[in-house]
Amino acid sequence: MENISQPPVPPADAAAVHPGIEPISYLLGTWKGQGEGGFPTINSFSYGEELRFTHHSYRPVIAYTQKTWKLNSGEPMHAESGFWRPKPDGFIEVVIAQSTGLAEVLVKEITRVFRLIGGDLSYEVEMATNSTSLQPHLRASLKKL
Repeated sequence: MENISQPPVPPADAAAVHPGIEPISYLLGTWKGQGEGGFPTINSFSYGEELRFTHHSYRPVIAYTQKTWKLNSGEPMHAESGFWRPKPDGFIEVVIAQSTGLAEVLVKEITRVFRLIGGDLSYEVEMATNSTSLQPHLRASLKKL
């Protein structure tokens, strides 16, 4: 009789990268750095941040976690997690849930632009709400650990 409580055994080449994520496999690992944030309805702020991208070779998806903290005290500020799935047309489907219980679909519009520059991962986030047009919100530079 088969034991169905056991999780499936990953293939022997579990360390290999699924061909579907090869174009963004440089993200895999842990990145840490600092960023700045602001928005017309809040005060500007600085923060520390850690991003983690992980992958199992049998799925064309990258798991993503993010956490931020206040630089002066280390107090947690924000956390989110989700999945990144590259599409054949070059776009990346991203699903993210925040620690506040919100998903990004609850804001009117949000854009995230990630760049790999000289070995550092940088990003810029712009956001719009029902009362504010698309505005810069966050930007950071992170180094791979």
